[in-house]
Amino acid sequence: MIILDDLLILLLALAVAGMVLAPLESLHWWATRGAEEVETVEQPSSVELTASAVADARPRRFLVYLSGIGALAAKDVPEEELPFVKDLGDRLTDFTVIDDVFPYAVDNRGLTAERLLGKLWRRLQTVRMKNPNAALAVLINLRNLMQLFVCADRRYGPTYNMGTAREIHRSLVRHGHVPGAADQVVLLGWSGGGQIALGAAWYLDAMGLRTSVLSLGGMLSDDIALARVEHLWHLYGTKDFLQASGKLLFAGRWPIAKASPWNEADRAGKISMIELGPYNHNIKEHYFDYEAKLPDGRSYAGKVIDTIDEVLRQPA
Repeated sequence: MIILDDLLILLLALAVAGMVLAPLESLHWWATRGAEEVETVEQPSSVELTASAVADARPRRFLVYLSGIGALAAKDVPEEELPFVKDLGDRLTDFTVIDDVFPYAVDNRGLTAERLLGKLWRRLQTVRMKNPNAALAVLINLRNLMQLFVCADRRYGPTYNMGTAREIHRSLVRHGHVPGAADQVVLLGWSGGGQIALGAAWYLDAMGLRTSVLSLGGMLSDDIALARVEHLWHLYGTKDFLQASGKLLFAGRWPIAKASPWNEADRAGKISMIELGPYNHNIKEHYFDYEAKLPDGRSYAGKVIDTIDEVLRQPA
């Protein structure tokens, strides 16, 4: 019992420290190079950018997948997400599906990269590989959760969101987007990635990109980007209390806040709340569960993919 109490105290202390230090990474990035980087629009190396080239470019459709708070890097996500993203790419044949953006770092560096605490995160990665439910592995989630709150913060969010928007834009260019072309961009954010997708949308719009957000079990705030997104679809499970906490934690989502960005966007018909059924956030019968079956015979993950497909087939 003493060991358990000590561990809880340690986790609490680390959580408090994480909340205090969370904004520093994006603020340091902005102070050292971010302010200069956001002035530069990424250009594709293989395309001659002339006015006629942009005008002649056939509009393309991109879907950018942003992982949840369990991710260590863009390509180092919980194993359950991998078949889902692959199947999504196979289904959405008219979209280019992108999954190389890490939403919890303004410069797209994974936690296990060469960074100040890289050694710690590499050790926790080993711990989680041996036991995904290990108590210490929760530190990964806590660290990324703090970045979600930075994103949603009116003071620090702009810096963070400019960085993630730039990394999304760079990824789009790597995958064929021609800056200035009338391409359609959908940001699919799972869990914490939903809020970060929403935060980045404001700045992607400023870059001239038609941007919509698909939130899958996301904890969403009343972000000002709701004034600029083309549409927000929020897919959720009735047993997913983590996504439901967003409407409690962020006062701008309360019905009484009639002038908030959320309620104004809702009145404008820009928000669609789509109930999937009795989904949990994780553990079992969750959004990526291919084994558990719904009454209609589909797997839980299968219905999510069907629903996303149906949403994106709607007229733009």
